[in-house]
Amino acid sequence: MEFQSEMQGAKLLKAQSHIWNHIFNFINSMSLKCAVELGIPDAIHNYGKPMPLSKLIASLPIHPSKTSSIQRLMRILIHSGFFATNSVSKDDHEVEYVLTDSSMLLCKDNQLSLRPFLLAMLNPILTKPWHELSTWFQSNIPTLFEIEHRTVLWDYACHVPKLNEIFNDAMASDAGLVSKLLLDDKCKGVFEGLESLVDVGGGTGTLAKAIVKSFPRLECTVLDLPHVVAGLEGSDNLKYIAGDMFEVIPSSDVILLKWILHDWNDKECLKILKNCKEAIMRKGKGVKVIIIEMVIMEENEIKCDDESVETQLFSDALMMVTFAGKERNEKEWAKLIFSAGFSNYKISPILGLRSLIELYP
Repeated sequence: MEFQSEMQGAKLLKAQSHIWNHIFNFINSMSLKCAVELGIPDAIHNYGKPMPLSKLIASLPIHPSKTSSIQRLMRILIHSGFFATNSVSKDDHEVEYVLTDSSMLLCKDNQLSLRPFLLAMLNPILTKPWHELSTWFQSNIPTLFEIEHRTVLWDYACHVPKLNEIFNDAMASDAGLVSKLLLDDKCKGVFEGLESLVDVGGGTGTLAKAIVKSFPRLECTVLDLPHVVAGLEGSDNLKYIAGDMFEVIPSSDVILLKWILHDWNDKECLKILKNCKEAIMRKGKGVKVIIIEMVIMEENEIKCDDESVETQLFSDALMMVTFAGKERNEKEWAKLIFSAGFSNYKISPILGLRSLIELYP
């Protein structure tokens, strides 16, 4: 049967619209990046009340020839849910803009700002390789990043200080938000009664600093690669150690792995988890390992209109082509956990897209 006879009228137009929307979907992320780089969320926040279009334009570092384009940019971002229109001024019928919850998280002065994360993930170093995705599928090269840059991301960051800086800032911004949720009254009990903790791959220590602030008697160590922790200074109950989690992890009551394991394949994760178990058992009283990661749905549970599921699938694709890692469902987590020698685990879906996973020796 010919395609034309199967697809008529409204059905044909709906399919065309669906395809066009995905073709142009990159415009959403690039428009958002532009708004953040121009400082639009900050300008509206600093104005202190609904901001008229003319005031917004006057506050932005743009060329006079581009002033008429700001309203069109804002129209896209309003549709995407990043800004809203409060009302139309009775005096001059000028549109006024306000922030939404999402754009508030992109303001520079917000302690929980995800601005660094956005700018890192949309940096051309990370986005340009996606043009070679079909090439990657036809090659035996492990990651898409290697096709474009001829090396793995970790080595690239080691030799390109700018990428190392923006990547560390991105992870720190995410850790700030996670620590806010992890250390509230509902969740902080996970750290009660502990004497020592090692934050494996803890970067510049954003999460570790928040933990020791809430638990001053807890001795906390951040373990990360030499170029990550170089020059970082600890405190009385926080120290930094340059090392390799594939070699040895310092002994501790508890090991914390925030957003680490999804970067690696199953064989590499198994090695990391075995090292974690050895680290908590070295004192002879192993307590637990805490993992903060996504637990994605089984394929037959996925709904096409679920935005959070879509985000998890995007993250899985990002791990697949950037690090040769993956996001995992509960069955995949259980297989890793028990293969590493742990006796039991508990998953608490309390961190939005991610879950708190506790492993017991």
